[in-house]
Amino acid sequence: MCKFISVLALLALSLGLNARALAQNEELAAQNPDFRTLQPTWFQAAEPFRVIGDLHFVGVQGLAIYFIPTPDGHILIDGGTPQNAPLIIQSIRDLGYDPREIKILLNTHAHFDHSGGLAAMKEMSGAELIASEGDRSALESGYYLGYEDVPWLSAPPVIVDKVIADEETVTLGDVTLTAHMTPGHTRGCTSWSLTVEEAGQPYEVLIFCSATVALNRLEAPPQYEGINADYRYTFEKVGNWVPDVFLANHPGFFGMKEKRARQVDGDALAFVDETEFPVFIDRMEEWFDAALAKQRAALDQSD
Repeated sequence: MCKFISVLALLALSLGLNARALAQNEELAAQNPDFRTLQPTWFQAAEPFRVIGDLHFVGVQGLAIYFIPTPDGHILIDGGTPQNAPLIIQSIRDLGYDPREIKILLNTHAHFDHSGGLAAMKEMSGAELIASEGDRSALESGYYLGYEDVPWLSAPPVIVDKVIADEETVTLGDVTLTAHMTPGHTRGCTSWSLTVEEAGQPYEVLIFCSATVALNRLEAPPQYEGINADYRYTFEKVGNWVPDVFLANHPGFFGMKEKRARQVDGDALAFVDETEFPVFIDRMEEWFDAALAKQRAALDQSD
């Protein structure tokens, strides 16, 4: 691990990352010797590419991070793990853009695999971080809400410059994104939507936060107060959403590998599928119901 992190540090320094953010990244990684064995694809570089319109993928094999260039500066959505920042920077440069011109950082939710690299990206670019009030405390403390005593789930703290509310918008240059509060997975889980143009046609894109249960405790004690009501609220809210393009922060959620292969073969609209998100969210609700029943049964057995 130490050798791997040292290599990352040298790469990051060559790309202009701030040394203080690097030190935070190394310290967090050192707290869990098996950090990368849990999800190795979260740390493996991936080819950056244009998804549709001006929306680009600059993530790693197992984590989707999105980049939108504009004439007035650039937008980055999510920061991956603390160790992903050098890879994100390199991907942006490989696309032909200067990562120092990022003006706005957005976040889907405050878990270390999606917010961990934000501090380093902010240090490097001076960008404004815009996030929800629900996730603000977790971003600014670095803690994983409900697991404050598990150091390796933490992320480098990052200051939120502006709090955004449900249905408010963020505009930079000719790009406008709308924030949609979809809580449950985290208290301030935020999905983002925007309209892009491809071959002269507009397409509605949804970057969905998440609705998995993952490590969340739903009962006794819950991960946070009101978590179950938040999940139900989100399922009800998004139940009739039919975006043209469904994206998420884990490539496997929306079949990125297969769609990218079709795109490379010449299908310019490989990521357009208005039937996909309704099927996905129905599955998420089924998984939530099953997880809730399982956790309740476990509690009953322990009484």
